[in-house]
Amino acid sequence: MNNKSMKSQKKTDKLSKYKPEDLASSIVFPGPENENESRLELVSQYRKEWESKRTPKDRLISQLLQLKFQIEEVIRSDKYDKEKHFGYFLKEYISCLEKKNKEFAEEVDVDPTELSLFINRRRDPPEKFIIRLEIHSNKNFPAIMWYKLIEKEKEYKLMYNNDIRASEYGHVKGKLRISI
Repeated sequence: MNNKSMKSQKKTDKLSKYKPEDLASSIVFPGPENENESRLELVSQYRKEWESKRTPKDRLISQLLQLKFQIEEVIRSDKYDKEKHFGYFLKEYISCLEKKNKEFAEEVDVDPTELSLFINRRRDPPEKFIIRLEIHSNKNFPAIMWYKLIEKEKEYKLMYNNDIRASEYGHVKGKLRISI
């Protein structure tokens, strides 16, 4: 056996006591322990960088678009969510603008107390107020969208308010004797 063969044999003998995984890990740099965590960290880092570069105008546009999509989703939905009513979305709209209720009320020429009544579902807003919202939003939030929110709530009340039905029975003197 020549010198080269003997050296090769000695190396093979030394390496044979190690598992192939151990040999591979000693040669190849190990990857992250959990690939999903490192990907999440990269995404998080990217989002932070992206967010830091956004202007206040960009943020406002994003918030308003998100709000508009939420309103459209509520309008399209067959189910009614009691928490997502006209007043809720009006409050969110004002919040996106980073305004106080009083300041916003001045901008749309309505008494702050009346605005509070709309937000807290104590009073339905008149059509003129809905038109003012459309104008204030530069038609980004059309009056018909706000109106559909109000109608969605009225529809729900009409369908499920059994107290009104019970109180109105006494006012009906005669009714059809058939069902179709």
